[in-house]
Amino acid sequence: MGFLEERDLSEVPTIPEYYKGKTIFITGGSGFIGKVLIEKLLYSCSELDRIYLLMRNKKGVKSEDRLAQLYATPCFDRLKKKRPGVFDSKVFIVSGDVLEPGLGLSQEDRALLVNRVNVIFHVAASVRFDDTLKYAAQMNLRGTMQVMELAKEVRDLTAVVHVSTSYSNTNRDPIEEVLYPPLADWRETLAVCESADEHTMRVLTPKYLGELPNTYTFTKQLAEHVVAEYKGQLPIVIVRPSIVISSVEEPMPGWIENFNGPVGIFVACGKGIMRTIHTKPDIICDFIPVDICAKNIIAGAWIRGTKPLEPTDDIEIYNCCSGNLNNMLMGDLVDMSKHVSKEIPLDDMLWHTGGTITTNPVYHYIKVLVQHLLPAILVDTLLWLIGKKPMLVKIQRRIYIANLALGYYLTQQWTFDNTNFVHLRSVLKHSDEKQFYYDLETTDLVEYFTKCCLGGRKFLLKEKDEDIPKARAHCKRMMILDQTIQVVFHAVLFWWICMKLVQLFGIQSNLF
Repeated sequence: MGFLEERDLSEVPTIPEYYKGKTIFITGGSGFIGKVLIEKLLYSCSELDRIYLLMRNKKGVKSEDRLAQLYATPCFDRLKKKRPGVFDSKVFIVSGDVLEPGLGLSQEDRALLVNRVNVIFHVAASVRFDDTLKYAAQMNLRGTMQVMELAKEVRDLTAVVHVSTSYSNTNRDPIEEVLYPPLADWRETLAVCESADEHTMRVLTPKYLGELPNTYTFTKQLAEHVVAEYKGQLPIVIVRPSIVISSVEEPMPGWIENFNGPVGIFVACGKGIMRTIHTKPDIICDFIPVDICAKNIIAGAWIRGTKPLEPTDDIEIYNCCSGNLNNMLMGDLVDMSKHVSKEIPLDDMLWHTGGTITTNPVYHYIKVLVQHLLPAILVDTLLWLIGKKPMLVKIQRRIYIANLALGYYLTQQWTFDNTNFVHLRSVLKHSDEKQFYYDLETTDLVEYFTKCCLGGRKFLLKEKDEDIPKARAHCKRMMILDQTIQVVFHAVLFWWICMKLVQLFGIQSNLF
C-alpha cells in the first residue's frame, strides 16, 4: 500500500482545498479522459488558479478557436449552466506537441510552466493497437520522458499523475498494483526505433513485443519504467485504467465519444450489422466509466500532493478497474446489448438486432463471410443500382479489423487486483465523498448500459430521442422481415431435403 497506509489524514485538506489556487498542466486534454478530467476539476474544484493544456498547432486555427471547439462539446454543457465563465477564465493553451523535443514548447511557455505549475496530469498517449512501434515509442516513451524532464524543472510541483493502462502487463495473471520487470530496455527500444528504417522495424517489432499483443501495450509497459526512474525525485502516482467507457453520472449520464467497449457492441448489434462476435461467454468484462476514472486521477494527485516528497517514497499504482466490484460476463453483455437495442432501437437499422458469441475462430470466420460479408455485398449492390453510395462492405471491414485487434482481449481472462484503487476512496474526507467517492458495486448494470445506449445514440450517432418511437416501428418491421426470411429459408431447406429423399427412395425402388 506504500505511504498511503501509514499516514494520519486528519489534518489533510479536502480535495477542493488542495486544488485551491493551484495551476495544473494537462497533456491529452482534448481526449476522452482529458475532457472529463478538465470538466470535473473546473466543476468541483472551481477555485483552482488555472489549467494549461498542451495542444498542437494547427495551421490557420488560433488557440482561442481551438479552446472554443473544445468547450463546444456536450461534455461541458453542465459547466456552462452551473459554472458559467469558469472555463473561459481558467483554461489556457500552450502550443506544443508530445512528439517533439522539449514537448515543442517555446522558451516563454516552458518558463511559464516551470514557474507556475503545481500539478501535472500526463494523459496523452497513442492508444491505437495497430500503430507502428516507431510511432508508439515516440508518443508513449519519448513523450513520457519529455513530460518527466519538464516536471523535474517545475519549482513548486506537488503531484504528477501518469495515466497508463491496466493492460500494460498482459503477460501476467493476476495483475497487481506493482511495477513489473520490463520486457525490454526503454532507452534501447527508443534508440532503435529512432534510427532503424521501416523495413527493419517491421522485422524487429514481433521480436520486441514478445508475449505482448501490440505496440500500445508494449510501449505503455515501458513508459511506466520511464516514470519509475524518477522515483524519490518527483511526487508521482500511476493510474492504470482498464477499458474506459461511458460515464455513470458526470458530466451527464452516458457521455461517450468513442465506440470502445460495450457501446460499440450496442451500436453494431442495434444497427443489425454484427451477427457474430469472437469471444467466450464466460469471460469477465472489465470496464471503467470515464467519470470514475477522472475521480480516481484527481484523488490520486490529492493523496500524493498532500504529502511532502521523501527520497524513500515509492510510486503508488492504482489499477483503475472494476476488478471484482461489479462483474459482468461477456455472454450477459451480448444478451443485454440485444435486449437494450430492442428497447431503445437505433434509427435506420439495416437488419433486426442480433449477434451471437462464437468461440471457434474458424467457425467465426465462416459466419463473418456468410452473415456479414455476403449481406453487405447484396445491400451495397442494391444501393449502387438505385444510385446511392455503397457503404456496408466498408463498415463490415472496419468491424472485422476491430474484432481482430480486440481478439486478444476478448478471448483471454485476467484478474486485476485493485486494492489501492479501493483503499484510496475509503480515505476520502467525509466532505469529499459526495463529489469524489467512486462507487461501482451499487451500479445497476441494466440501467447503466441503457444510459450507455442512449448516450451512444445521442453523442456518437447524433440521433434524437424524439425519433425513438419511429425507430421502434422500424425495428418491428425488421423483426417481421427477419422472421419471414427465416421461415422461408427453412421451408425451402425442408422442401429441398424432402425432394432429395424422394429422389433417393425413387432410385432405390427402381433397383428392386
